[in-house]
Amino acid sequence: MTDANLFQLGIGLETGAQEEDTARSATTAIVNSLVDSDREDHFIRRDGKVFAGTHLIIEVMNGSGLDCETRIQNAFRKCVEVCGATLLHIHTHKFSPQGVSGVAVLAESHISVHTWPEIGYGAFDVFMCGDAEPWKAVDVLKEAFDTPTVEVRELLRGEEFLAKGIPSKEAAA
Repeated sequence: MTDANLFQLGIGLETGAQEEDTARSATTAIVNSLVDSDREDHFIRRDGKVFAGTHLIIEVMNGSGLDCETRIQNAFRKCVEVCGATLLHIHTHKFSPQGVSGVAVLAESHISVHTWPEIGYGAFDVFMCGDAEPWKAVDVLKEAFDTPTVEVRELLRGEEFLAKGIPSKEAAA
């Protein structure tokens, strides 16, 4: 057999498992060190939990102005200001005949939206880490789109991963 045939059969080749195990051990040590409250990083420590950031799924209902790129961009800017975040870039796109999609890229993560103005609905995501306060965006969005009808779900991103560390291959199987 030629070397090419041996390669196709996988004979005599390293599997990479040793490198994976080494990387997993190093990553587990890093994850485990995140619970040290003296660390200076952008992980959030609250109520005995450590997580990467707060991700709010915000549903704006019965809203107005959800077809206006300028209004959405201004709402993004106001959210960034009120939440204490850092704006890096805003990009929006207006669809025809209606609807806007957009994202504000933040140093602390992002704010995004997809709108269905014909039914007064906007699906916003506000994900922020560090000292930013994403819950303050809720009132900004209510005001910006002239509605009290907003539902919010909170996800603590990375909470499960950081709480449990990285499972071994055997535990994951």
